[in-house]
Order: sequence, then structure tokens, then C-alpha cells
Amino acid sequence: MDSAAPYLTGRANETAAGQAVGLLSALIDAVGWIYDHWYLLALAIAVCWSVGGTLVRRLAARASAERMALELVPNRHFDPSLEEIFRRGVQLARASTAMPWWAPRRAKTVQIRLRADGSAPLRYRVEGPAGGERLLSITPFGPDITVKRTRPIVDKPRTHTVRAEFILRGKLIAPLREVPLNPDPLQPLVDAVSDLRAELGDLAEIRLDIQRAPKWALRARRLQLMSAARRSERREAQRAARWLRQDASGIEDSWAGQLQQLLGDKPGSGSGRRLVMPPVPRRVDPAEALGKLADDDHLVRVQLLVMCASNTEGRAQARLAQLQAAFDVFGGRSRWAMRGWRLGPWRVGADHWPTRGGFERRWNLGHCQPPRANWVRLEELCGLLKPPTVNCRLPVLAGDLPTFAFGKPELLLQGIYRGPDGRERLVATYAEETLFEVGVGKAGGGKTERALAQAIGWAHAGGGLVFVDPHRDSWPRATTFLAHGHLMPRIALVDLNGLGPNPRVSSWNPLGMHHGQTAYEVVEAIADAYASALGWDDATAPRALTILTSALAVLVAVNEAACQASRPEDQATIFHVRALLTDAGFRTAALAAVAGRLNEETRSWWNVVFPALPPDAFAVVLNPIARLAANPVTRAFLGQPAGVYNIRAAMDSKMIVWVCPGGNGPTDRLLTALLARDLLRAARSRRDMPEEKRVPFRPYFDELITLTGAAPETIAAMFEDLRKYRCHVHGMTQLLSRLPTPVRLSLVQNASTLATTAGSKSAIAPVTAEWGDIPSPDRVATMERFEHYVSLNVRGRRVGPVQLRGPHLDDVFAAQARPNQVPALERAAQANAQALPLDQLTDRAAKQLGRVAAFLAACAPASAAAVPLSKEENEWH
Repeated sequence: MDSAAPYLTGRANETAAGQAVGLLSALIDAVGWIYDHWYLLALAIAVCWSVGGTLVRRLAARASAERMALELVPNRHFDPSLEEIFRRGVQLARASTAMPWWAPRRAKTVQIRLRADGSAPLRYRVEGPAGGERLLSITPFGPDITVKRTRPIVDKPRTHTVRAEFILRGKLIAPLREVPLNPDPLQPLVDAVSDLRAELGDLAEIRLDIQRAPKWALRARRLQLMSAARRSERREAQRAARWLRQDASGIEDSWAGQLQQLLGDKPGSGSGRRLVMPPVPRRVDPAEALGKLADDDHLVRVQLLVMCASNTEGRAQARLAQLQAAFDVFGGRSRWAMRGWRLGPWRVGADHWPTRGGFERRWNLGHCQPPRANWVRLEELCGLLKPPTVNCRLPVLAGDLPTFAFGKPELLLQGIYRGPDGRERLVATYAEETLFEVGVGKAGGGKTERALAQAIGWAHAGGGLVFVDPHRDSWPRATTFLAHGHLMPRIALVDLNGLGPNPRVSSWNPLGMHHGQTAYEVVEAIADAYASALGWDDATAPRALTILTSALAVLVAVNEAACQASRPEDQATIFHVRALLTDAGFRTAALAAVAGRLNEETRSWWNVVFPALPPDAFAVVLNPIARLAANPVTRAFLGQPAGVYNIRAAMDSKMIVWVCPGGNGPTDRLLTALLARDLLRAARSRRDMPEEKRVPFRPYFDELITLTGAAPETIAAMFEDLRKYRCHVHGMTQLLSRLPTPVRLSLVQNASTLATTAGSKSAIAPVTAEWGDIPSPDRVATMERFEHYVSLNVRGRRVGPVQLRGPHLDDVFAAQARPNQVPALERAAQANAQALPLDQLTDRAAKQLGRVAAFLAACAPASAAAVPLSKEENEWH
């Protein structure tokens, strides 16, 4: 047995060796076969790669189909802090992983879309996994931002489209530049798209994809960076050693080195070369070598894609160049640069093969496949993680403020807007949204010119208006542009300035009932106008108010009876209040004629209270009427029985009425108060028709200080109530502070449009205070002449304050100027107002008391009617 053991051991060793040799031979044969048939292996790898890629793309497309989209709309006060923005970034990074387990990494992303297409200066959308909707809907920005669920945007194809992908260049481990929040970091991007023109098909969109960094990729990147840093350090050490040896050899071989060796103290000191110790490579600091990649916290990978399009050649390329310059703002030691190669005048990038297909797939499906270098920390992206803030200066696009088109009744001219590209356009608001308007500014600043341009545009579009101008300057300024044949039948001029030797004057009977007014409304309107102009109220002048109201009730009843008897030419006027109060015969006849038309309380007052009144109680009522009668123009205007002026009819028939009261003295203020109160009464009387049938009507009040001095409560009530009756008031004034408090509060509270020109800081401050002092009074006070800051309402939201240049009639409506037709317009305007010579109206007014007395004599009992008037009373009346 012992002799057989070595034999068996040898056989075993021979067997093992044979097996090893056979395995090696088979391995060599396999390698040789693979070498001879390498194409089969390559084909198998290609097939596996293709199948795997197809599977991944299909899974990613399926996962992307379940994405949702949110649009973030900030308000005017949106001003987030850095901490709020950073928390939003953390939310975005966390939401990017809210995908099914089988979803490929390229689909696990949240996309920020900054889009400019003409509908808004810069729309801010967030798209991400459907599972992250709840997380993304609740933002840390608070109530200053609105989150809305939106649908995917489908763009119409444009003729010219350019694409670009931005990657980080420079020192990749260095952070981007820290951009402050004021001004807004998005301002360069907003400026780059500020001259976008939707009518040319312009479109610009930026998509930033955020993806949480995979651990294995981060470790691989760190290992690569550390290896590169060590190699760099070794190369530096070798270079330093080489230079050190060269320096030492140069010194020893020099004449100075040889002389030093000969003169040395020690013998043999120059017999050999000096030993040079090479520098040792220093230890690589991970924090220095890795930079922003040293820590895992809040590190993400990003993909930045940009697409610009237009139907006009060259505009898309120019837009992309503007956006590229805008991204330079974020650049420091690391910067954003377009991916691709430049070959002379040509650039090969995302618009060309072979990268265009991948760009289109990522763009359409929302996939994130960022370049290896695109690692950033959330702090670097703070400028892009929020919508534009209060510190961002947004342009006014055609989608924000419509462009004025002549002849369109739905648009109301506001001014001339100069865009960032220097292009000017006439801008407007929608007429149905412009309920009340206030213009403030110094004399000659252009507020009246702007109101005239708006009124003329509204008139040409078929709208009705009344322009009340105490100074009459607006009428000759407007006639050149209103002198059109289709407008002349709608224009009426009520001019009480009495110009010329025998001026023509229209007529109005505030007590007239021939237009179908309601009796108590007429009485209330006149009494309120008196009280407003004279400062009466129930505490200071209760007896005067009672006397006037009772007298008006009787005279209105007389006029009602005259109209029912088809004798409107026998109606009483406001000047007959004196006869009613001081002439016993006239009073007896009037009370007897209308006894059945007066209520019991009014009859009792005349029978019981009136006889007990002392004669001097009537002076406070009769004195203002005497002043009206002393002016021949106002006597002729108010002394006609069947006046032509009917503002309610003008409202319903879209008339263009110019009213020039003639001054701002006490008498003029009373007349203005009567006109204003009648306008308020007429507008309120429209409640007798359905709302949809009420024709829009626009009163323009120039010099509100003058008008409100006569009727402050009336003007305030107009700004509070007339919207319901589709009567929209426009007021102009030099100083808000000069207006009565009720008027000023109503103006500012209800103004759809608030405008101011340049002026003193103290005069402008109340207006800019309504805008939060943005712009400041200092800035507004230094504007050029005819420049305005205006805040407007468009589609339910406020636009501005935006700086506009006031429209000048000679420029804006040059094509509508008809100076040769002005005389014809003057004649038509007076004819429509049925203006007659002053002496003729004066003569008729003087005879009216006799006509009324005759009518009362025919209606009253014989015993009450035979009371003659004295000669003096006839002459006064």
C-alpha cells in the first residue's frame, strides 16, 4: 500500500494538470472564436442595449403620461424670503421622487416652465408626478400666490424654431453667482421677452428640470474628482521638482557657483553636486477638491432647455441670444453656457443631428437626462424657484392691456404705451369694466386732453356721453374731430356763456313734467340741489327746506295737470316759486287747481303752517332764485315752460351732449347743482327698464373742484350708485385734497382707472398712496408734460400703475379732423338743442307767469281764480 501511494498521487497531479491545460486551451479557443466572430458579440450587445433602451423609454413615457401641471400666479405684493424659496426647492426635490417604483430615473423629475407667449409677461408653471400634486399645491409662499391646476399647453406650429440646452461650464465644483432678490433674479429673463409680439407668433419657453441626485452617481463623480485632484497635485509636485533641479543645476554650473566652491573653507567641498530634495505632493483636501459636491444635503441634478419660436425669420434667433445673455447674470466661476460646438459661423447644437432627437423627446415627454456636469445646490437656484416678485418690473403686453382700435365700442382709449423695444401703441381698457375714472394733475398737464381723446373715440364708436365743462375750452377743441356727418344728428350744445351780441341758448325746465318724469323725484332732485349748493340740511335750515319742498310740490302738480291737459306750454318754472309764496291770488288759484293732486300732509301744511310764517321766512328761499333771474342767460334757459334739455332721453338715444354752465360763481354753482342732481335722477330713473336694455352712457366732468363745490353729495352719489344703471362717470381735477371728503372717498374707492400727471409732491401723494407709493411721489413729480401714471382694470385684475403718454388729438385722430365742417357742426349742435336767440327766450320767459295764471284760472273754481296780479309782479316775472 505504501508503494502505491506515490503512484496515485502522481496520477492525481497529472489529472489536475491535464484539466487545467484543457481549461486553458478551451479558454484560448473561446477567445479565438470571439476574436474571429466579434461581430456576433457586438450584435448581441447592440440588441440587448436596444431592447433595454426601448423598454426604459416605454416605461418612462408611461410614467410621464401621469404627470400633472400647476400654474403659480403671484399678486402684486408677492415678496418671499430666501428661506421660503429654499423650502419650496426642498418641496420640488422631494416631489420629483413621487413616482411608481418601476419608473426610470429620467421620469423622476419636477419641471419648472417659464413661458412667454403674449398672454402674460412670464407665466410660471410647475409640472411633476401626479403623486406629488398635494405636496406641490401647498406652497410656503402664503396667501400672496395662487396655485391653479392647469391643462397641458398645445402650441400652434411656428415657421421658425430654435432650441438650446444649457450646461454648466467653468469650474464645475464652484457655485453659481449668488444673485440678490432685489431686483428680482428673473428680471433679466423678463427683459429678454419684454418685446415679444404675439401677433408675429413669438414664443419663448424655459424649462428647468430638477432631479434628486442618485447616490451612486454622486459617489462616482466624487471619486472622479478626487482622482483628478490627486493627479493634478502629483503633476504639480513633479513640475516643481523638475524646476527645482533645473534651478540647482544652473546655480552650480554658473561662474558664481564655481568661484564659491574654489574659495570654500572645506577642502573637497566642490567635489560633488549638491543633493536636492524634491517636494512631496501635498495631501488633497476633499472640501477643496469637491467644492459644492462635498456634502449630500440639497444637492440636485438639473436640466435646462430653451426653445424660441416665431413666424418671422430672425426673431427666434434674436430671442435666444437675449435669453443667453440673461443667463449670464447667474454666472460666476461656474456659468451657464449653450451645449454644442461652433464651427466658424455655424453652431452645432440642439437644433442639429445627432442631439435634436433627444432634445425633442425630453422636451415633449418631460424627461430629465442632464449632462454629467449639471450638479447644483438648491441655494444656487433660488432665483428660479419662484414666480416674479414685487421687485420685478413687468412689461405691459397686448394680452395685459388691449390695443386701441378706432371705432370699436368695446374699447376705451387710455393713452400711448412705449414698450421696452421703443415701439409705441395706443392702449385701451374694456368699456364694460371701466366703471368710474379719476384723472388728477396740474393745469396744462394733459388730463383734459386725455379725457377729450377718450370721449371722441367713444363718440365715434357709437357711444353716448355728456361733457360738462364750466370753462367751455373743451368744445372748440373737440369740434374739429366731431364734425362728421354721421355724428352731427347726435350732438347737442348747451352753452350758457352768452357769447356774442345775441347768443343762442337752449332751454330746460327743471319742474317740467312733459318728459314723463315722476313728480316726487323731480321735487326731491331740485330740493336736494338747492340744499347741496347752499349748504342746507335738516339741522341748519329745516324751515327753508320745508318751504321750498312744499312750493315745488305745488308747482310740479300744476305742471302735471298742464301736461295731462295737453298744454305743456302752460307749465310753471322755478321762477314761479316767488309768486306762489308772495302772491296770495296766484297761490290760492294754484292750490285750488291741484288740491286733488296733493297729499293730505302737503295740503295741511299750506292751510295751517304757511299762514303762520312771517314774511321774512321766504327770503332765504327766494334770494337764490332772484340771482338766477337776474342773469339773462340763466333766466332764458330756466324760464321756458317746455324745456328741450332732457338728459334721460340723451342717455337712451346715445346723444353727445356738451354742457358749458358758464362760470363758477354762486349763481353758476346753483345751476350746476341743478344739472348734476337732474343727471343723478335721470340715471336712477333707468330702473324702469331691464338691465340688458340700458344703453351705456358716460358723463365727463372737467374741473371737479368747481362742480363738487356746487354739489358734493350729488357727485359722490354718482360714483357710488350710477354703475348699476350703466352710467359711468369720468372726473378730472387738479387736486384730490381740494375735493370734499365724501367725493374724494367715493372717487378713490370706486375708481376703475386712477391717473395722475406730474405735479407737486403734496398734490400727488394721495394718489401714489393708493398704489403703495410705487412709483414714489418724487418720481411722478418729475415726469414730463403729458405723461401719466395710470392704474387700470382689465379682465378683473389691476394693471399698473403704468406710465402712459397722454394722447394728443392732432396726432391720434389726425385722420378724423374735419376743420371745414366745424361751422356745420356748430349749427347742427345748436339745432339739436333747439337753441333760440336770447331775446326771444327772454320775452317768452317774461310772459310765462301770465300763461300759468290763465291756465290756473281755467282749472280753479271761479271764486278762487279771480285774483289779478299787480303790474309790478307781472314785470318781475
